[in-house]
Amino acid sequence: MKVVALVSGGKDSCYVMMKCIQYGHEIVALANLLPVDDSVDELDSYMYQTVGHQIIVSYAECMNVPLFRRRIRGSSRHQKLSYQMTPDDEVEDMFVLLSEVKRQIPSITAVSSGAIASDYQRLRVESICSRLGLVSLAFLWKQDQTLLLQEMIANGIKAILVKVAAIGLDPSKHLGKDLAYMEPYLLKLKELYGSNVCGEGGEYETLTLDCPLFTNARIVLDEFQVVLHSPDSIAPVGVLHPSTFHLEKKGNPDFNSLGEEPGLVFEVHGDGPNTSESTRQRDNGIVDIVEHTRNRLNLSKTEKENTFSICCWLEDSSESSTGLKEDLETVLTEIESQLLKHGFNWQNVLYIHLYISDMSNFAVANETYVKFLTQQKCPFGVPSRSTIELPLVQAGLGEAYVEVLVANDQSKRVLHVQSISCWAPSCIGPYSQATLHKSVLHMAGQLGLDPPTMNLRNEGAIAELNQALTNSEAIAESFRCSISSSALLFVVFCSARTKQSERNQLHEEFVTFLNLAKSSRRVSNVLSPIFLYILVPDLPKRALVEVKPVLYVEEDTDTEDEAIQDQSGEGDYSYWGYKPEKWHQDCVEKRVVDGKICVTVLSISAELMRKVQEASGEEEQLQRVSRFCVYLLNKTMSENSFSWQDTTSLRIHFSTSLGVSVERLSDIFEIAFKELNEMIHGVRVGGSKEPIFNLVPVLGAGNSSASLDNLITCELFALRS
Repeated sequence: MKVVALVSGGKDSCYVMMKCIQYGHEIVALANLLPVDDSVDELDSYMYQTVGHQIIVSYAECMNVPLFRRRIRGSSRHQKLSYQMTPDDEVEDMFVLLSEVKRQIPSITAVSSGAIASDYQRLRVESICSRLGLVSLAFLWKQDQTLLLQEMIANGIKAILVKVAAIGLDPSKHLGKDLAYMEPYLLKLKELYGSNVCGEGGEYETLTLDCPLFTNARIVLDEFQVVLHSPDSIAPVGVLHPSTFHLEKKGNPDFNSLGEEPGLVFEVHGDGPNTSESTRQRDNGIVDIVEHTRNRLNLSKTEKENTFSICCWLEDSSESSTGLKEDLETVLTEIESQLLKHGFNWQNVLYIHLYISDMSNFAVANETYVKFLTQQKCPFGVPSRSTIELPLVQAGLGEAYVEVLVANDQSKRVLHVQSISCWAPSCIGPYSQATLHKSVLHMAGQLGLDPPTMNLRNEGAIAELNQALTNSEAIAESFRCSISSSALLFVVFCSARTKQSERNQLHEEFVTFLNLAKSSRRVSNVLSPIFLYILVPDLPKRALVEVKPVLYVEEDTDTEDEAIQDQSGEGDYSYWGYKPEKWHQDCVEKRVVDGKICVTVLSISAELMRKVQEASGEEEQLQRVSRFCVYLLNKTMSENSFSWQDTTSLRIHFSTSLGVSVERLSDIFEIAFKELNEMIHGVRVGGSKEPIFNLVPVLGAGNSSASLDNLITCELFALRS
């Protein structure tokens, strides 16, 4: 990509340019923001480093790249973490600056910034990039600061300290000192006081005088003055004011060989967008709710009030099939209508499962999706998402199927990093890496993508799995947990294109990865996760594997695998003629944590279906199996003191090899729930109008990647308020 680099003069903004080139991008312009008054060294800014701005003008000549500069007119008006367009905010100066760069150089598609740890700065750069249709590149994000500092120095960043503001740093001693000279002392301060060695806590700022990108000249600082801002005896604050400097040519024989003027500098003026213009821009992205045909719509909604799911799909027929775009628009419109009907909107959504019939139409599906799900509609954070191809048409459905998990409060925490970095895959668009709500971390589906290149690992399914798990661990660490110790459930989608030989190894590799992670972290409290492997026709980017982790995140608790034991004894489960048998245990896996979360996966393989049939006499097989599933689910819930009102979601994955339509299977399970409701007085498990389950057609499923022969798999999640 062609990149405009945001430069402050600091080591980070220069080194990220070097990383951009390393990953195959091209720096075609520089952009810098500076004070209105040249005599002012530092502004009271939450966003920009301005110390040393007098020298930045030389970067254009040093790199032979055009430099665009704008005076900072705004101030820090919008100080919440997630930024929204605010007139006269200093962030709008960046918008005007980059808008002009894009106007003059239309080929630019990305912006680089030196963000390492500041969500405040990263989110603002991402906001501007989103408004301008640009990609944010932040290759230093979340990198280990000690290693990063060593890497910068080893790769030729020649920088000096131009501001100090931390214990152990003295303006009179350390301003103007070379970064390489200061490295041992900065490491010592980290050991003594926990300082950030890269200055991410505001400990110091730097000015780069030379680096490998300065092919034409280096900057030589001749004279400077130390300006003391605060004489604090513990952590004095001071800045370096450059008095005189000059450029020292590097003797590049190709420099200016065409007689071009080196490094043009452009001053960018003009006002930022006003509120009415911004409102019109946002409104253009809002989809009008239109009337769609309802004779094909099917809706499922759990009864839980605090956290619940809504699922919507369409019955397919050759006469009414309208294509993926129209089907998805119909489904999303209906879900939006249901949210509004219950007093909610898209900002209440925690997670979205997007199922489509053909992954080759992913771009069409995403284009439709982003018209409904916008950041403007989700001020508390956009929901996480998983996108999977399912055999929808074979199961008698339309081409789109959507399930949303909804909360009736605004307590969710969302991680949404849109910048491309070395940390984890970016989420460019209105879906997040993970959403935390009521101690449950719902992570987006993770592919085996190499984060800095966003390319899929091409060494096969095992390599993809390991990369997807590495990415998942990076995301989990942002919430101070680990997939190796905090996972409740791993749903692993396997593409039908995976080789059987690799499929046989996936689970073993998965367990090995988790065991190594556990031993390296030396954790004591470890959850034992449930594994659910699902075979599907295809995945985004033609991936072979996609991992969807669900984690338990709770501080200062003694969490064990089973925090609640069976409390109700055997109970009376004689209805429908069932008695608890030993082989029933082979069907169910459950995890109950802290008395408030219950995850259950119930598996019916062909062999178990035969056993159910043997115990059922002459009764129709699917009807008997549905009753058996409902019986075991109810038994598991009751034994662990959960009621059906605690259910947030219940997915019934069924294999297309059953040869049954969704409509037929839905009727069978609905009857089973109604019968149970009648038999167990006082427990309402299903209504006469809306079933509490979602039917999901798949090619196969199992608790191991080697055996995906489940014909029916129930995945239940219950959360006690």
